[in-house]
Amino acid sequence: MMLFLVVAIVSAALILGAVWGLYGPLPSPVEGFMVALAGGALIVSVTIELIEPASHHLAFPWLAVATLGGAAGFTLADRWLDHSTAESEGTGLLLAITFDGVPENLALGVALIGAGWQEVAALAGAILLSNLPEAAGGAKEMRAGGMSRGRALGLWSATAGLLAAAAVAGNLLLRDAGPQTLAAIRCVAAGAVTASLATEVFPQAFREDHYGTGIAVAIGLLTAFGLSLLAG
Repeated sequence: MMLFLVVAIVSAALILGAVWGLYGPLPSPVEGFMVALAGGALIVSVTIELIEPASHHLAFPWLAVATLGGAAGFTLADRWLDHSTAESEGTGLLLAITFDGVPENLALGVALIGAGWQEVAALAGAILLSNLPEAAGGAKEMRAGGMSRGRALGLWSATAGLLAAAAVAGNLLLRDAGPQTLAAIRCVAAGAVTASLATEVFPQAFREDHYGTGIAVAIGLLTAFGLSLLAG
């Protein structure tokens, strides 16, 4: 029950964000502030909920290899997306979120294995905070590029379904996996998320909300850290 509740809440953030970007007011400073806040939350999530638990089961050299592999994979895909979707920034952002979100949600599903709700609050909260503004900004750009609201909302809904399936698969298919395998998956996800922060999240936030970015990142970091304290 907790698995489906957490997955539903996290995935719904993509749909709600898309609805906001398509139908509601979304001034650029507000968009940038929210994206930066999400980035700050993900910093804590990557460190506390992904890399630190993995370090108990992987030696540092293997931890580094898995993390760098995730970062390299995201970077290569991001470069390909830049070339193939140069005329459609909203679509490119959607694809980037999909690539980033699959390992991220796999890690969420893994984190839910044998865990209480407090233990996954930080990771789920950080993903939710990230999904909402990214979907809002991507849907807004799609609409500005001439895409119909119905098609844009359909694409974001399909993405939400895909990422939800990744979280469920991570929980069900990897339930019997060894601790080292789960640790490696966490590190790959951590690398992908870290690379996305550097190349997608913070640059976008700085463009949209130049002066408030640093404050928003700090607020997001403190929010996610506060959630992590729930797990003790």
